[in-house]
Amino acid sequence: MLKVKFDYPVAVRFRCVKCGICCGDTKEKTRRILLLTSETEQISKTTSQPPPQFAVKIEGREPYRYEMKKREDGKCVFLENDRCTVYQVRPLICRFYPFELNSCGGKFSFRFTEECPGIGKGRVLDEGDFRKMLRLARAKHSQAADSLGEN
Repeated sequence: MLKVKFDYPVAVRFRCVKCGICCGDTKEKTRRILLLTSETEQISKTTSQPPPQFAVKIEGREPYRYEMKKREDGKCVFLENDRCTVYQVRPLICRFYPFELNSCGGKFSFRFTEECPGIGKGRVLDEGDFRKMLRLARAKHSQAADSLGEN
């Protein structure tokens, strides 16, 4: 099997400090928590809530089809006491934070935001950590593309 090449931040340390900053808007940034259809369905099944209760349909951001709703304070509707109530089925975007995967012309690269207080803490992430994230993203996006083709 051919290994996919990608760029990733070298010698970056990260450990989630469970502050909840990633789960909503800040003074500097408006968050958009985009959802794949499969993620929306899984959250709906887990919470017994219909998608319109927690997400809005979007267009032009394929393979993402939904965006998570926020409370009036700009925080995710599933954030309670700085904890995610859908953590086990949280979306890909949430799983990756503070990292973001970009793709351009078949080349993949990870970058990260320094606004996250967990950056610089914990162990150094290596190529294997980022390869695992890339594999997860490609699998979920491939699944989403397959389901788009069925519609």
